[in-house]
Amino acid sequence: MDRLVNTALTAMRGAMARQASIANNLANANTVGFRAEIANAETRWIKGDTFDTRAQASEQVIAADMAQGAVTETGNPLDVAMNGDALLAVQAPDGQEAYTRRGDLKVNDSGLLTTGDGLAVLGQGGPITLPQMDSVSIAQDGSIWGVPQGGDPANPQQVDKLKLVNAAGSSIAKGTDGLFREVNGGALPEDPIATVTSGSLEGSNVNATAALVQMIEASRAWETQIKMIDTAKQMDDGGASLMKLDG
Repeated sequence: MDRLVNTALTAMRGAMARQASIANNLANANTVGFRAEIANAETRWIKGDTFDTRAQASEQVIAADMAQGAVTETGNPLDVAMNGDALLAVQAPDGQEAYTRRGDLKVNDSGLLTTGDGLAVLGQGGPITLPQMDSVSIAQDGSIWGVPQGGDPANPQQVDKLKLVNAAGSSIAKGTDGLFREVNGGALPEDPIATVTSGSLEGSNVNATAALVQMIEASRAWETQIKMIDTAKQMDDGGASLMKLDG
């Protein structure tokens, strides 16, 4: 009886984990460049000195959906949509190099180029800082061009270049902060053929309708495990009643 209850409890934990990942996807359905999380379940046998008679259900986020989201033209010269499998290098809150598809770039008061959520964008020599300029534009190869204050608009100067990478042939994983990192803690090399589309933004690739269906499925899976526990209780009560019979 305890095997049934233990299996049901672990399945309930898995359903909760799946609900959490689905809820996170729905919450980011309108986040620029967001990649939907993919959760999956697997069986884990409890090891011991005898036979493996008990198993637990383990469900966790195993990967991210890397399908491209819809690209919308904004006309903002600092907005960029990464083409193909390109990723933009940024400085994570812990100071390490990480990667994102978020391309709503901004310049803060100190001239630091950041993403919409405030992460410093990396260039050829580290975080990109832009001087005061009359205009700024980003070319297809990621190079940043600007016209100095009072300068000739017909002769812009290159200030820096976005570090664009490609994870092909490398292992990357998505963290809880939504950023991608090289699994061994290293940094990916710059991809010389990576390109961006300036003046455009890539939206989230979350399919809200599919996510709602998945949430209903996870809720029903939870209810099924509740029924299993209730059935186990009824069986246990029935066995106890038989033990009380006279003779």
